[in-house]
Amino acid sequence: MLQQINPRAAAADVGSESIYVSIAGAPPVRFGTVTKELHRLRDHLLAHHVDTIAMEFTGVYWVPLYELLENSPIRACLFNGAQVKALPGRKTDVADSQWAATLHSHGLIRSGFVPAAPFRVLRDYLRLRESHLGDASSSVLRMQKAMELMNIKVHDVISDITGASGRRVVQAILDGERDPERLLDLCETVIIKKKGQRMRDALEGTWAKQHLFALQQAWDAFQFCQAQAAACDAKVGEVLREMAEAIRAERKEEAKLGHGGTPPEGGEGVPGQEESKPKGRSGGKKMGKNAPKILDLESVLSTVLGGRRPQQIPGLTPYTTLTLVSEIGTDLSAFRSAKSFTSWLGLAPGQRQSGKRRRNQSRKGARAGQIFRMIAQSVGNGTKMGLGDFYRRLRAAKGGLIACKALGRKLAVLYYNVMTKGVEFVEEGLQKAQEKYKEQAIARLERLAKKVNMAVVPIAATEGST
Repeated sequence: MLQQINPRAAAADVGSESIYVSIAGAPPVRFGTVTKELHRLRDHLLAHHVDTIAMEFTGVYWVPLYELLENSPIRACLFNGAQVKALPGRKTDVADSQWAATLHSHGLIRSGFVPAAPFRVLRDYLRLRESHLGDASSSVLRMQKAMELMNIKVHDVISDITGASGRRVVQAILDGERDPERLLDLCETVIIKKKGQRMRDALEGTWAKQHLFALQQAWDAFQFCQAQAAACDAKVGEVLREMAEAIRAERKEEAKLGHGGTPPEGGEGVPGQEESKPKGRSGGKKMGKNAPKILDLESVLSTVLGGRRPQQIPGLTPYTTLTLVSEIGTDLSAFRSAKSFTSWLGLAPGQRQSGKRRRNQSRKGARAGQIFRMIAQSVGNGTKMGLGDFYRRLRAAKGGLIACKALGRKLAVLYYNVMTKGVEFVEEGLQKAQEKYKEQAIARLERLAKKVNMAVVPIAATEGST
């Protein structure tokens, strides 16, 4: 029989209307989910001297209780429900809480990773902003549909109708302008020079009232979503500046205590170091049009990162770095190694073995894993980087999905090393990467030849050969 490690461990099955709490496998107690019930639940746990409680990741129902317990002596442990499947035929909320409490008291539940509270606030704003941008994209599709129904082919001539030319043309159409020549004059000079006739022909439409009404509504929705995203940008900037100020104040206090009021000289993350412009590749990276408009984003983000520079990694712009920080935080000590980190991201295959049968098992990772995959796609299209060459070789051999996941894992390992060890990354370049790959290929051939008692002999270059 397993020894009970912690008799004061509890578990809660959290739902929309009810929460069942069991302590060390005892019969559960039911609580409601309104605020006063959550306070009663906390007091119940404190009265029974509970020091840790396990909760399943269930939608967003766990968030209010987790945030309440975060400010108490009780440690909340979040877990994946797949770890604690109840016995067949006994699936109820009551049984779930008892079974999870029993496992937790025996130390058989692994806690999931949750970033610190300030980063969760940042994450909520950025996810809300992403939702607004998704709604804006849907509005653009409705604009294109309305214009297509009026046989206005603007989106076939210019790639983005929400650019400078497209915005002016759409606004003019909604204001009542119908003359193709006048609409063409609103476009950028480069469009008039290179695509003038095509654009003029594309601006001749039927101007049906119902489709103009649909275009107006889609345009208004697009502008509203953009305004909502801009409001989120302001909130993200506020949170970043608050975090940066807190870090600066903490460093000043440490400097006073440890150096008699004199700031330390040099070193990683020292006060004032983060204000300088980051060196290396990150200085030349451009952010996309959907990147947040935040004043001094790179400087403030550098302060939050403590002087570490993950933006030196190919593909990581200030925006993608900000998104990763909001999803993961800056303290990766919860992960034992880079392998543990990539496993949590869902970038490493799981394993299932039974006797002689072995097979890989796909893992559903965190949202940050998808961010690394998106970065991998961008890096893979680069024609001057060694990482891009790695992606293309693997894509030719095993397909794009596997290549994207493999490069995403490689980028995640680089990110982990930069954030935990301060490792400096330098892109080796395409030529050096190809030379290294050639050396590795020759070494593989020599090992294979040695197994069959043969040798690899290079072909002598003949005269006149290239």
